[in-house]
Order: sequence, then structure tokens, then C-alpha cells
Amino acid sequence: MNKEISIENLGKKDYKGTWDYQEQLFKEILELKIKNRRENTNLKTPNYLLFVEHPHVYTLGKSGDIKNLLISEPELEKKQATYYKINRGGDITYHGPGQIVGYPILDLENFFTDIHKYLRFLEEMVIKTLAEYDVKAERSQGETGVWLDVGTPFARKICAMGVRASRWVTMHGFALNVNADLGYFDHIIPCGIEGKAVTSLNVELGKKEIDETEVQEKLLKHFLELFEAVKV
Repeated sequence: MNKEISIENLGKKDYKGTWDYQEQLFKEILELKIKNRRENTNLKTPNYLLFVEHPHVYTLGKSGDIKNLLISEPELEKKQATYYKINRGGDITYHGPGQIVGYPILDLENFFTDIHKYLRFLEEMVIKTLAEYDVKAERSQGETGVWLDVGTPFARKICAMGVRASRWVTMHGFALNVNADLGYFDHIIPCGIEGKAVTSLNVELGKKEIDETEVQEKLLKHFLELFEAVKV
């Protein structure tokens, strides 16, 4: 078992380039696992956590409904936004400036082989991080991600999640709204869930801007603690 995780800060990077990079790392881990099985070797498989901020982009999961994208291609161009149909679970979501996006590319056989536990750990990382800002976040039954005021008419989502896994190797991940322009969510039915709002940490705290580097550091701290992992 290799519990070391390489942390990479990609800065501001377009969605397609980041997706291609994820696929490259994902494939390298898979190939190493296949080699270990075929040749009865015991080579260590690496783990990665990528942090990135994307330009405005809408992504639709493999089981998602394109009807949940509410604007046309010309309107997307006017908004300086792009659109991709991708290979993660979940429906449609938005990524953009002011959002911390994290892509864990892990060999779960280095940790535990349970996708549900994996998703709950990602949610717990966000819940613990928001608690440090005195924001009470929680899970909403049957809806992956992190929410505020669950079970009330004011329920709102602050962090979306969608993952892909093959042979226990993960990709894609989470998107936490920190200083996000919430107007971009008006052009989709987020995650295909109608009638529920979306929020951002700066809105919840009544501040113009939150230090995203600080939030990312807190996310990383809780991620490493939950996975009992070591940063390299």
C-alpha cells in the first residue's frame, strides 16, 4: 500500500487540458496495476491530488440530460463559457473562477475499496473545512455533494461532486464555491436537481472575497487526515 499523495497546483487551466492530464495519470496507474497482476510484481502505484481553477465551463456527466443546460451555443460564446460531455457520474455542473476544483486520482487499493466511503470522505473534507469558517454544512440524503440548511425551503448546494472509477482508480472530483459568480448557475439545472439553490462561501460569510489559498490549505489538511495519507 502506498499512502503517499503527490499534490499538484495547476493554477488557472482550461478544462480540456486538465481533463487530458487527468486521463494520462489515470491511465498510467491502471497500466501499472495491470502489469502487477500479469507479471505478479508488486510495483507501487502512485496517487495524485490536482487543484485547479477553470475558466467558465459547463460539464455534463455520462448519465446526464442535455436539457439541463438552459442556454444555446451562441449564448455560451457570449458568456465566454464552454461545454463538455464527460465520463464522470452525475448530471450537469458549472466550473469557473472563484471555485476550488480538486481532482483526486487515487488507487483506492492503497486506502480502501469502497466508492461510497470515498465519496463520503470527500464530503467530510468539505464539511470539516467549512466548519472552520463557522458554516454548518451537511449531506443531503440521496444527493451527492455538500449542502446548507438541508430539509428546509432554503436548502442550497455549496460543493458539487462527480467521480469516475475503474479498477479502483478514481478521477474527476469536487468543486467548492468560494468566490464563485453564482449567475452562471442560472443557465443550468445544477446536477439535474430542480428547485434548489446554489451558494458560495463568500456569500454565506457576507464578504466580498475569501482567501482561496487558505481554503485550499484547509481542504488539503482534512483530505490527508481522512485518508491517513502523506503529502509528497
